[in-house]
Amino acid sequence: MKYDFDEMVPRRGTDSVKWDEFESDALPMWVADMDFKAAPEIIDALQRRLDHGIFGYELVPDEYYSAIVSWFRERHGWTGFSKENIVCTTGVIPAYSACIKAFTRPGEKVIVMTPCYNAFFPAIRNNKCIESHNPLIIEDGRCRIDFDDLERKAADPQATVLLLCNPHNPTGRVWTREELLRVADICLRNGVFVISDEIHCELTYPGHDYTPFGSLPEEYVWNSASCISPTKAFNIAGIQIANIVAKDPEKVRKIDRAINDNECCDVNVFGVTALMAAYGKGGEWLDELRDYLYNNFLIVKDFIAKEIPGLQVLPLEGTYLLWLDCRAFRKEDEPEEGFSARLADHLRFNAKLILSTGTIYGPEAEGYERMNIACPKERLLAGLMHLKEGLLSY
Repeated sequence: MKYDFDEMVPRRGTDSVKWDEFESDALPMWVADMDFKAAPEIIDALQRRLDHGIFGYELVPDEYYSAIVSWFRERHGWTGFSKENIVCTTGVIPAYSACIKAFTRPGEKVIVMTPCYNAFFPAIRNNKCIESHNPLIIEDGRCRIDFDDLERKAADPQATVLLLCNPHNPTGRVWTREELLRVADICLRNGVFVISDEIHCELTYPGHDYTPFGSLPEEYVWNSASCISPTKAFNIAGIQIANIVAKDPEKVRKIDRAINDNECCDVNVFGVTALMAAYGKGGEWLDELRDYLYNNFLIVKDFIAKEIPGLQVLPLEGTYLLWLDCRAFRKEDEPEEGFSARLADHLRFNAKLILSTGTIYGPEAEGYERMNIACPKERLLAGLMHLKEGLLSY
């Protein structure tokens, strides 16, 4: 491999949320950032920008928009959009929050497929809207959409938006084109606008291709907005940059108005530079990263099968976040409610392993934990030993 993903980069004491928020003797495998250095091509571009020494207000150049359009056309076959369809902002959370503001009124319902990314919930509440849960079905070790329930939820006159996660965090599902077409059709027929968070779109694995919502047939695309960013895949979340793509000019205008209302319309100089470097020169690094991450998943899968009987892990189709079914470890006389939190505390304080508690992604996730495997193999193996110790001693 050209790039070294085995390097153990020290992160403790760098004001890292992942590494410095909890006890210094615990191994953090929770929040979704990676323990790998960014691509050298990005670092070099940032260094050149840094060397200039002046960091004033930034005009977003045409090259920025060209980099986005070219990347998604060549990498994902997504065509038919241009600079005029793109609104840039500081991050995907501000992006979908602004979209909720643009396409709802207070008191209306926003549908989410739960368990879902925990930051969806405050974005809905902060816009004075109501969560409408469309629980995913997990059976036979696989996650799928409950389309009958989605049809019922979308038919509610108060439901005006579906906040979609494509690929899905935390379950690791990569929705197929057929699944997205069914979702799009249900929403269009019921007057529900689709906001698609696609921040994990680059991180998919063999047999599971990302389908941009914006690549669906035109009638569905005009009823949607897609939130995209290179920050997750290229491990530059602290350099905040994101984009919203919408085909309908009137919807672009509404999104731009909401972005300005939320005061998140100005992007920073390093975000612009990092995005152009990632999309312009980062493809080879990303390909090697995906191979490394998928091998990490295979290591985890093999370890669990041999060392932690009873623990189930959903197949990893996308993201680097494992969805662990820990329900077999709940004691017979132990109440179901609160089990995920108790188990997470046990792992943290007794096995020195920090995972994300399942129920922060919705009450439907009782009994699950989320594990971040985006780290060097040496650290991953250490984390698996902590996990084994914690679960077998619960």
